Amino acid sequence: MTSTQLAKKILVTGSNGLLGQKLTDLALADDGIALVATSRGENRHPIKDGYTYIDLDILESDRLRAVIAEHRPQTIINTAAMTNVDACEHDPDGCQKLNIDAVATLIALCEEFGIHLIHLSTDFIFDGKDGPYAEHAEPNPLSRYGQSKLDAEYLIQGSRCKWAILRTILVYGVVADMSRSNIVLWAKGALEKGQPLKVVNDQWRMPTLAEDLAQACVLAAIAEAEGVFHISGKDMFAIHELVAAVADFWRLDKSLIQQVSSATLSQSAPRPARTGFVLDKAHHVLGYTPHSFTDGLAIVDQQLAQLARE
Repeated sequence: MTSTQLAKKILVTGSNGLLGQKLTDLALADDGIALVATSRGENRHPIKDGYTYIDLDILESDRLRAVIAEHRPQTIINTAAMTNVDACEHDPDGCQKLNIDAVATLIALCEEFGIHLIHLSTDFIFDGKDGPYAEHAEPNPLSRYGQSKLDAEYLIQGSRCKWAILRTILVYGVVADMSRSNIVLWAKGALEKGQPLKVVNDQWRMPTLAEDLAQACVLAAIAEAEGVFHISGKDMFAIHELVAAVADFWRLDKSLIQQVSSATLSQSAPRPARTGFVLDKAHHVLGYTPHSFTDGLAIVDQQLAQLARE
């Protein structure tokens, strides 16, 4: 496909984030996608051409409407959110505005303009007592963050627009300006400096490579998929096992890793113990095939090496 007239126009919110930048990468590699990338402040993606970038705060509803009315995307992928779990506990108003109110605005605009809404959600809508979870499992969030994401899901599910909700888990990856950290980069960086790490041994997750999550978003957009989809990596780890796997991959000192219980960390928000997802629906409906964690680390390693050469 070469004609931009035939391309699917996708507007991404939060395009400066890790997932947002990976979506930009995919759009640049696919002339079937006409991307409108939006985020607060200057564009952080190293490539500035081949798509439209707009400095946009989605909390400014009038400006958001004006941008959507001007560009008329067929799909909106909403990656913007307050995702720091403890910050949501400390700033309930900020959490409400970004994770719920902004979503309500997007829903209304998608209804008005006939836009397919793809919204990112989280494993933290579950209490972690019975993971891995299928899409129909009963939610029971333990934190304000999890509750805010669930509330947004309920708004979307009750809307008149075409929608897909993609829940995900513990996303990791690399962006060019290294402005976004995550558990893999945190563990690698600390262990390389010889810093001892306290890592919980009573939480289990299926970490998700950012490229895989971006691919799932695009698959959902192209297929105009509807409904809830679980999107994560395929491998389940206790968090201390995940950090040990990072140490093994980069041949770092695992003796620096100290296992602790969640209770010793005195975090503001409780975390679910065992989440993880059943990926069958995403595989069968979207064709989603995630990398293994080892293969994901190899991709991160290649990207870090490339950045070091530039």
